[in-house]
Amino acid sequence: MPEVTLDSPARRNPTLQPVIAGLVTALVGYTSSFAVVLTGLQAVGASPSQAASGLLALTLTFAVVAIGLAWFTKRPITTAWSTPGAALLAGAGGMNFGWNEAVGAFLLTGVLIAATGAIPWLGRLVAAIPVHLAQAMLAGVLLQLCLAPFMALSTIPLYVTPVIVVWLLFLKLNPRWAVPVAMAVALGIAGFTLATSPGDSVHGVSLLPHLEFAIPAFTLRAFTGIALPLFVVTMASQNVPGVAVLKGFGYDVPWRSSMLATGIGTSVGALFGGHAINLAAISAALAAGDEAGPDRSRRWIAAVSSGGFYIILGLASAAITALAAASPAGLLEAAAGLALLATLGSAASSALAEPRTRLSALITFLVAASGLSIAGIGGAFWALVAGLTIGALLERGRRR
Repeated sequence: MPEVTLDSPARRNPTLQPVIAGLVTALVGYTSSFAVVLTGLQAVGASPSQAASGLLALTLTFAVVAIGLAWFTKRPITTAWSTPGAALLAGAGGMNFGWNEAVGAFLLTGVLIAATGAIPWLGRLVAAIPVHLAQAMLAGVLLQLCLAPFMALSTIPLYVTPVIVVWLLFLKLNPRWAVPVAMAVALGIAGFTLATSPGDSVHGVSLLPHLEFAIPAFTLRAFTGIALPLFVVTMASQNVPGVAVLKGFGYDVPWRSSMLATGIGTSVGALFGGHAINLAAISAALAAGDEAGPDRSRRWIAAVSSGGFYIILGLASAAITALAAASPAGLLEAAAGLALLATLGSAASSALAEPRTRLSALITFLVAASGLSIAGIGGAFWALVAGLTIGALLERGRRR
């Protein structure tokens, strides 16, 4: 982001600086994780065209929610799609869910998020889930996707090596832009393939932005294998940290209205393929910090402008999905893995930090990473069950 000096246009116009911060928030938030979202949606049965619809639905819903929350509260509340949730979907791909099943699970996830804001005891129940187990489950879910960049070195080395090299270079020069630039390189590689495809449709994806309505199907296995883990991961890894980030900058988040808004937005977006939206966590600091201007009372403008820029980026979702579909097999997953390495490290560190609860966290991590499936229910659910059981049997006495 450009430095603001005493004579800069942003200093002379106090509205310009939060608007620029909103632009940076949108660019970093979108480009650093769209590959994870596409990978997750396609893993649970979405066609490239349906995944493009889901990407657009997510962008539009969380952009509108961010604009509404920031405008009415006058606080820099930003929202985003659930990146850890998308990684969870990528791990659930081996369960062979149908797309309509997944859509039904997305809709139920939105209902659960909204209910957390509307029903106090449900919020307390979510808060009672041990943080180290939620983080361990997330780390286990992320592991396979984070291995993708290094596995791709043996299958598509000529394609993935430039992506990794650029990522490492920008980690040294400007870490904030490391993942976005790496994603741009991956899309550039895919562009060579796309440029040779005639017409306005490539790999079944229209290049024009579109929404595809999906009829939800409700099944028990999708509820336990997608909806419940997606709800837990979204709450523990996005909404709760999002509140903490804003509180660190001196802003209180209206919990009830935020959960109702993101829950309803998730349910609406689910009908068009979106998996979940939530309070932004990492990118929240871009709109709430000093980069959004010295006047804290005007930083809400950054959140509103980020929503507007997200809508513009969302209109490119179909074209981006077409580029991703045209990429060499494994390249998109490799780029997504690079985007999640920092999240994996943070989750694993948080999960294993406390020696007295390390065993339950480790068991949770391993079960989630194993791809275990029992009675048609995926590993993320059983990981939490295993962690809670080990904690109750072996660790409760130690805490006392």
